[in-house]
Amino acid sequence: MHYNTYDDELPTLEIGLDSVNTDELRKLAALTGQKVSGKKADIIAIIVRYLAGERVRAVWEGLDDLQRAAVAETVHSPNSQFEGVRFRAKYGRDPEWGFPGARTYDKTPSALCLFFYRNKVMPADLKARLMAFVPEPRQTAIAAVDRLPPVYECPFVRWNEKERIRETGTEDVPLAVHETERPAQRELLSVLRLVDTGKVAVSDSTRRASASTVEAIAAILDQGDYYPHVPPKNQWHDENAGPIRAFAWPLLIQAGGLAQLSGTKLQLTKAGRKALSEPAAGTIRTLWTKWMNTSIIDELARIDCVKGQTGKGKRGLTAVSGRREAIADSLAECPPGGWIATEDFIRYMKASGNDFSATRDAWGLYICEQQYGSLGYDGSAGFLDQRYLMSLLLEYAATLGIIDVALIPPAGARRDFRGLWGTDDLPFFSRYDGLMYFRLTPLGAYCLDVESEYRSAPMEVKPVLRVLPNMEIVAAGSDLEQSDRLALNAYATPVSDFVWRLESGKLLAAIEAGRQMEEIREFLAARSGEALPGTVARLLDDVAGRTTKVHDRGLARLVECADAALATLIANDTRTRKHCMLAGDRHLVVAASSEAAFRRALRDAGYLLAAGDKRPARNKPMISLAAEA
Repeated sequence: MHYNTYDDELPTLEIGLDSVNTDELRKLAALTGQKVSGKKADIIAIIVRYLAGERVRAVWEGLDDLQRAAVAETVHSPNSQFEGVRFRAKYGRDPEWGFPGARTYDKTPSALCLFFYRNKVMPADLKARLMAFVPEPRQTAIAAVDRLPPVYECPFVRWNEKERIRETGTEDVPLAVHETERPAQRELLSVLRLVDTGKVAVSDSTRRASASTVEAIAAILDQGDYYPHVPPKNQWHDENAGPIRAFAWPLLIQAGGLAQLSGTKLQLTKAGRKALSEPAAGTIRTLWTKWMNTSIIDELARIDCVKGQTGKGKRGLTAVSGRREAIADSLAECPPGGWIATEDFIRYMKASGNDFSATRDAWGLYICEQQYGSLGYDGSAGFLDQRYLMSLLLEYAATLGIIDVALIPPAGARRDFRGLWGTDDLPFFSRYDGLMYFRLTPLGAYCLDVESEYRSAPMEVKPVLRVLPNMEIVAAGSDLEQSDRLALNAYATPVSDFVWRLESGKLLAAIEAGRQMEEIREFLAARSGEALPGTVARLLDDVAGRTTKVHDRGLARLVECADAALATLIANDTRTRKHCMLAGDRHLVVAASSEAAFRRALRDAGYLLAAGDKRPARNKPMISLAAEA
């Protein structure tokens, strides 16, 4: 008896058994407890009879828990092949397939091998019979914790020069927690205002911000970027991660259609100008949605040690939209408010079958040198997938306030890549290696369509301040955190190390910088633990009212006329008056959005808008573009 076994599926148990060589069949048949002899067809018949009818259930019940889980995962899977990577990610290890003998090829198979043949495929007829009684496997879940440990136990390997030995162990590294939900909304408005002042320069080819622009953006970020710059030990060993949020913001607003390149600088689009006066949460949701499909950058390019991304390796890279979608789908399944270890999230993606590959062919990607450092060697490309995930999470999701993050410095944070050729001198595999934990924020749940409406998380009540009727704020103890001090410095004027004073000018400056009055009220109430004094509440109400009295309606052009009579004529002409207004005796103001229409109407009226450097002669029928407001 002989069957064609080259198809991916095994229709019957007999075909599966026939795909096994005779020596292996004898070992399988020995599990039945019956005497094994004769031809291959006879051995197959023994195993088929052994698994016939209800006896297959008894064999299945004789398996251990992990082996039964392997059967259940395959029985209730769309395909019939045992998925080892997914199983290991979910259960932590492989089931027991057999016990090796003295030689590598000499092993005794376990009873689990009676259910799988040829590349661990389960025969279709056997799968159908098992479906009747094998329960569904347990659901894949994401492990989350309510509170973070104060430190991260970071493994190390270092050379002890004095003892001339290599030391291994762990050291405690403090975790830096960055809550991003509120800062992201302030930073978005601050970056848009920076663009509006013409201070954001980007490359016309890569759309990346210039070094001076990155520094300017870092200066307006809440508490600066994630990792402050430190002087490198030497030119060969630089442990600085470089900019992350300051790098991401210009790309995000371009991809989201809020800014566009004009010459070498970004300028706000109509949507960008509108975003300045709208709730930031809705704008951030739009930015995240548009980032999913943008081609402005492949986050993989930010993993600097991997070469070949613009050469031969580029042909094998997968579509960035597919990678982002897989990560976003898994993020949406995270429990809001629970801290999740990055490694646990990676395992969850694999266990749930929602993982991705950054490349279809990793041989063209390499570290240092292509022949020896290629990522095509077994297991090497997995490091690329993991770092891509951390790049999207830290540089874009966290920048937008979708996740809070807990970080340690990237240098030495992970040692999993040290077995790769050419990595001896690398301080880290990527600048994102320090991402240890993250948690989904309410803003993230809104952006990922987990929630249909956005409701910010309530601020933690922690009575560490006293808000006095005389407008002073006094620290009530030594528990005032640095983040609280920074917030107070933004809202109020410092009087001493432990006293601040509320003033309308300082409050207006804070609101202009992107903070919301409701956020200021909530902060003061939460940190004092009681209702605000009436005088303070009235001051906040007064300042809030002033912020709605004057509105920015965008840029305008100042047009100078030859005399007052001409300016009055144009301002009242039926063709031009709806596009301009008088500003003084001889000047007109034209909104930037109406400039093209004003020029056409002006020509219809018999005049021409001359160049701005040409001064109009008195009593001549000419007007000129004098300045840009």
